This record gives sequence, structure tokens and C-alpha cells, in this order.
Amino acid sequence: MDYIKIRFSNEFEKGHSKVESAIEDIFRSINPMFSLEERTWKPSMDIYETKDDIIIRAEVAGVDKNRLEVEISSRAVKIFGTRQELPRSSNATYRLAEIQYGNFERILYLPTHIDTEDVSTAYANGFLEVRLAKQKSDKTYTIPVSSKKRT
Repeated sequence: MDYIKIRFSNEFEKGHSKVESAIEDIFRSINPMFSLEERTWKPSMDIYETKDDIIIRAEVAGVDKNRLEVEISSRAVKIFGTRQELPRSSNATYRLAEIQYGNFERILYLPTHIDTEDVSTAYANGFLEVRLAKQKSDKTYTIPVSSKKRT
């Protein structure tokens, strides 16, 4: 089985400001090829959880698995990569061109802490699946209360 690259980190780099992202999203909804920066796109994703795991599925058809990367922290996952544009026919008139190419990046904040040592990925039929084990609940300890004051 081939694996997707996984990098562990505590913080993710700051990207666009919220205003820039909002403006870009407005224009991209009008024309998906519009971007304030290099051509980017946002793959559709599902995130759901079971008793023990959080599962993320990303629709990344046409992305070579060697161009996919996943970074995780205990509370967030960053999935990014590149989809290369297919060669266009020079002697054809395109009537519709909706497939988006270029770089993509998604940061997903998780509903609970995860165990960064227990992560697996799979890529098949255009879908990337990231399975993250939930961090086990902390144990509760009873601490005796003393009547003597510490000095």
C-alpha cells in the first residue's frame, strides 16, 4: 500500500486574511477560474466521526497522490496539493471549461483532540480518506484535601 505524505506540526502557516478570502470566494462563485493569487481551488470534503475516529474524505480526482500532503496537529488537519492541468487541444473550440486546476488547500478544525501518532490515509477512485484516532479521555484523579497550609 502506498501512503500519502504526512507532516506533523503544531501550527499552520497564516494564509489569506478573512477579508481577502471572502472577496475571493465571492468572485470565485461567479467565475471559478478567478483567484487573487495563483490559480487555486477547494475540493469538496466530508468530515464525520465514529466513537473512536474522525474521518475526512476529500474529493481530489485527477490529483496525483505524490502531489498530496497532509499536516496534522491535535486539533486541526491541513490537506493541500496540486492538480496539473491536462493538455488542451489547439484545434478545438471549448464550449465549457469548468474543471479547476492548480493548487488547493483546506484547513479543517476538529471537534475533539486527536492522537497525532495514530493516523492513516488512503487514496482510491479520486478520494483521499484521512482516518484520525480520537485522543483517549483523560483519567480522573482524586486528590486528598489537607487542612494544613503550605508555606
